[in-house]
Amino acid sequence: MSSALSLAHEPVTGIRHGKLGMWIFLASEVMFFSGFFTAFIILRNTNLPVFAHGASELNWQLAALNTVNLIVSSLTMAMAILSLEHGNKSRFQLYMGITFLCACGFLVIKYIEYTTKFSHGIYPGTSSFFGLYFTMTGFHAMHVIGGMIPIGWMLAKSFTKRGYRDWERVEILGLYWHFVDLVWIFLFPILYLIF
Repeated sequence: MSSALSLAHEPVTGIRHGKLGMWIFLASEVMFFSGFFTAFIILRNTNLPVFAHGASELNWQLAALNTVNLIVSSLTMAMAILSLEHGNKSRFQLYMGITFLCACGFLVIKYIEYTTKFSHGIYPGTSSFFGLYFTMTGFHAMHVIGGMIPIGWMLAKSFTKRGYRDWERVEILGLYWHFVDLVWIFLFPILYLIF
């Protein structure tokens, strides 16, 4: 009787429930960020001088460094998954640690960018460009923090006596982390370079 009511561990689709759930979540996130990108394109095309001036106030060098940070973190996330899949705990810890540090570096650079803008009297209400700039990069930074929480938890768990062995969950987290990286790869040229 209990076997008829139990949930099967193997999904009908052949894809783990967690992975399928992550893909569905990421599809909703694509729609979420698509709204920002659409608003940016429409407002930019109707306010070219305002957007060109706003973009000239941004530090593309710091943003390029952040791009490198996230690309490296995507690589180290992939290496962490591979290491755990092959049972190499020390390499998993190394690569997850680097991923976490790259995310911290990203947030430190964002903090420097934001505080520089604030010190020059530039806020979200300064112009439509900066309203979108702070909103888009702020939401992206929140997604980075959202990824850092499970990265930190999995990394900390790997140092316990039992360790952390579920490479498939790390793979699911990797999907999210690669999405965060991909969003920045679109944000970087649109905000900092195309003017």
